[in-house]
Amino acid sequence: MAELFAFGIADRVLGKLGSAIIHEVGLAWGVKSELEDLRDTSSAIRAVLLDAEEKQATNHQLRDWLGKLKDAFYDAEDIVDEFEYEALRRQVVALGSFKTKVHSFFSTPISSVAFNLKMGHRVKNIRERLDKIAADKSKFNLIEGVPNAPVVLRKREMTHSFVKASDVIGRDDEKENIVGLLKQSGDSENVSVIPIVGIGGLGKTTLAKLVYNDETVVDHFPTKMWVCVSDEFEVEKLIKKILKERKPNENYNDFSMEQLQGRLRDELHGKKFLLVLDDVWNEDREKWLKLKDLLMDSGANGSKILVTTRKKSVASIMGSFPMQELKGLSKEDCLSIFVKCAFKDGEGKQYPNLLKIGEQIVQKCGGVPLAARSLGSLLNTKKDERDWVSINENKIWKFEQDRDGIMAALRLSYYDLPHHLKQCLAFCSLFPKDCEIGNRDLINHRMAQGLIQAWGENATMEDIGGTYINELLSRSFFQDVEQIIPGVAYNFKMHDLVHDLAMFFAQPEYFTLSFGSKDIPIRIQHVAFSDHYWPKEEYEVLRFLEKLNSSIRSIYFQIENVGPTSKSFVRACTLRFKCIRMLEFSESSFEALPNSIGSLKHLRYLAISENKRIKKLPNSICKLYHLQTLLLHGCSELEELPRGIGSMISLRTLYITTKQKDLSKKEKGLKRLNSIQQLGFFYCLNLEFLFKGMESLIALRMLAIHNCPSLIYLSPSIKLLTALEVLLIGDCEKLDQFMDGEPEGHEDTQSFGSLRILRFVNLPGLKGLPRWLFHGTTSNTLHQLYISNCPNFRAPLETGLQKLTHLQKLEIKGCPELIERCKHEIGENWQKFAHIPEIYLDSEKISSSIP
Repeated sequence: MAELFAFGIADRVLGKLGSAIIHEVGLAWGVKSELEDLRDTSSAIRAVLLDAEEKQATNHQLRDWLGKLKDAFYDAEDIVDEFEYEALRRQVVALGSFKTKVHSFFSTPISSVAFNLKMGHRVKNIRERLDKIAADKSKFNLIEGVPNAPVVLRKREMTHSFVKASDVIGRDDEKENIVGLLKQSGDSENVSVIPIVGIGGLGKTTLAKLVYNDETVVDHFPTKMWVCVSDEFEVEKLIKKILKERKPNENYNDFSMEQLQGRLRDELHGKKFLLVLDDVWNEDREKWLKLKDLLMDSGANGSKILVTTRKKSVASIMGSFPMQELKGLSKEDCLSIFVKCAFKDGEGKQYPNLLKIGEQIVQKCGGVPLAARSLGSLLNTKKDERDWVSINENKIWKFEQDRDGIMAALRLSYYDLPHHLKQCLAFCSLFPKDCEIGNRDLINHRMAQGLIQAWGENATMEDIGGTYINELLSRSFFQDVEQIIPGVAYNFKMHDLVHDLAMFFAQPEYFTLSFGSKDIPIRIQHVAFSDHYWPKEEYEVLRFLEKLNSSIRSIYFQIENVGPTSKSFVRACTLRFKCIRMLEFSESSFEALPNSIGSLKHLRYLAISENKRIKKLPNSICKLYHLQTLLLHGCSELEELPRGIGSMISLRTLYITTKQKDLSKKEKGLKRLNSIQQLGFFYCLNLEFLFKGMESLIALRMLAIHNCPSLIYLSPSIKLLTALEVLLIGDCEKLDQFMDGEPEGHEDTQSFGSLRILRFVNLPGLKGLPRWLFHGTTSNTLHQLYISNCPNFRAPLETGLQKLTHLQKLEIKGCPELIERCKHEIGENWQKFAHIPEIYLDSEKISSSIP
C-alpha cells in the first residue's frame, strides 16, 4: 500500500525544483530549461495523484502505474539532490577562503563542464521517463485534486493526548477484582499467574498499568517488573528483559543461558515480586514451563505474574487463576470516551445534532475504547454535520465487520491524515512494537527522509516536526507519553494495532527483515533489521546486502546492543547504497568508518553512538555536505573530532563524546557550523574547555553539557547565543565558573535573548544562580528553572527570582538549605517567589499564590 505515498514524493520533488538554489543552479550551469521541463512534467502528474491514490486499492493496474511513478520520482529526487550537493560543495570551497557572500560559490573557478553535461542528460532522461509513464494516466479517468492544508496551519487542542491512568473510563470493577486476586496468598505455588484476555484495543495493557501503579499493589510487592513480550517468546530474551528491569544499566548480551538463570535466581531469591508479561502470543507450553520453573524457584510465596493476551489458548496454558476476560465497554462509557476526545470540556452540549450522530458512530465501535478514542480524535476539529455523517455512513464499516469496529475506525482515521503525515506514520512501522520513541530522534529521522518541509521564515524543521508529532498524538496514533525533560524531550509509544496499521500501509517500501529472510520486496526503500544477534559469519551478512535494492534509503537496527561489528559491513553499505539518507548504527562495535563514507552524497543522518571501539573518524566524513544529524555520544574511545568538521555546513544536530581536553584546535571548524540547532557534549571525561567564539553558532537553540567531570570553565561567549532556548548542564563536578566574567555591579546586560529553559543538575560548584540570569533579556524570557542536587547552593535565590517576571515553573531537588528557605508559607523567603505558578520542592508540588 506504499503507493499511497506517490503524491508526497512528487510534492517533495516539486518543492526542490521550485527552490531558489535550484533556480540559481539552473542559470549558472546551463540546465535551466531542462529543470523547468522536469518541473512542468512533475506538476502535471502530481495534479492527479491524490485521485489515483484513492482509487488504487481496487485497481491493480492503477496500483502498478503508481508504483512505477513513485520509483521514477525517487530517482528524480536523487538527481535534484545531487545539484544541491554540488552547490553545497562549492559553497564550502568559497567559505574556505572566508568569503562571506553565501552565493559566491557559483563563480568558483573550477572545471564543471563535464558535470553540467552529465547532469543535463540525466535530467532530460528522467523527464522523458516520467512523460512515458504519465502518458498512461488517461486510461484511469483521473481527476485533478487539491491536497490537504499543511498540518502546521492547524491548531488542535492537546488535552486528550496525555491521558492519565486515573482518567480511564469504565474499568473500575475489573481493576478492583484483579487487585484483590494479586493480594491473595499462594496456596500451592510460590508464584501464581493471572491472565487478562480480550481483543485488541479493549485496554488490556491500560488495565494492567492501572493495577501495576495502584498504591496498594506498590506497597504489597517490594519488587515489580514490566516486560513486553509481543510476537517472540524466547526464554533467553525474556530473562534478559526481566534482568534489565531490575538493573537497567547492566549488559547481559554475553551471558550464557546458565549464567542468566543464575543471575535471575539471585535477583529474585526470597523476594515477593509482581511481573507483568504484556502482549503474549506464545502457545508453546514447553517454552512457558521452562520460564515458569525458573520463576517458581526464585520468588517468595505470594509472588504474582500478570499476563495480557488476545488469545484464550494462551491464558489456558499460562494461568493459575481463572482468566479475566475483558469485555467491551458499555455504550455509555464508550460514548463518554468519544465525547471527551471529540469536544473540549462541555462543548458537546452546543452541538446536539452531532451528539446524536456520535451515538450512532459509537454503536459501530463495539465497545472498543481505542476505536472510540480514534474516531473522537478524528472528529475533534470537524464541526460540520456532513463530516460526521460521512464517517457514520462510510462503506468501510461493511468491509471490516469481523474486527469489532477497531480496524475500520483506525483506517478511517488514517485516510483522514494529510499526505505528509501518512508517510510519517508509515516510517514508524520500522520501530519494534511497544518501543519507546523519542520525539527528537523521530524528528531527525523524518528530516533525513525529507518528510518535514520548512515553511515560512521563522518555523524551523524541528518545530514543524514537533507539530507533526503533536498532531499524531492528538489523533490517538501515539500514546503513553512520558516526559523526560519537560518542554524539551519526551517518549511515547504506538498501540500494537496502530503499529499493524502502519505496517499495512507502509509495506513493501518500509520493511522489517532479518539476515535470514528469504522473501525481499523489490521496491523496498527503508530496511529495519530485527535480528537479536549479529550473524557469526560475516560473508552471510555481505551476501545478504547484495540481495537488497541498491536504492535503499534507510538502514535501522531494531534491537538494543545489536549493530554492525565490522568495517566491511559499513563499507559494503557505502559502496552499494549510494542514495542512502539514514544510517542508524548505534551500539555498533566496528573499529573504524571506511573512507568511502564520504561518497554518500545524499546522507542526512549518521548515528554511531555508543560504539566503544571506534577511535578516529576519517577526514572524508567531512564531505557529507548534506548531513543534518551526526550522533557520536557514547563513543568513549573517540580521540578527536575530524579536522574538517566545519565543512559539514548542513549539520543541525551534533552530539559528541571525545577524549580531547579542549576543543580550541577545532574552534575554527566548529564556529562555521552556523546551521546547528542542537549541540551536546556527553561523557567527555577529559574536556576542560569548550571553545571561544560560540556566538557564531547563530542558529543554536539547545546546548547540553552532561557528565564532563573535568570541565572547569564555560566561555562567556555562550551568553551571546541569541537563538538559544534550552541550556542543560549536569554532572560537571569541577565546573565553578558559569559565564560570570564581569565583576559584581558591572554585569553585561547582553545575555542570551531567547532562553526559555535552564537546568542545573549535580553541580557541586554551583553556589548560586549566575548574575547574568537577572540582567538583560533573559529575565523576560525564562519560563522554566530546574536546580537538582547542587548541595553547595547557598546564595540567596529570592531576590533574583523576583526579576524573572515570566518564570512559570520552578523545581528544586536535593538542595537542603535552599529548600528549607523555600518551604511553603513557613520558609523565610516563601512570599518572594510564591507568585510562580508551578513550584516543586523535592518532587512535591507546592501551591503557589497564583489561583
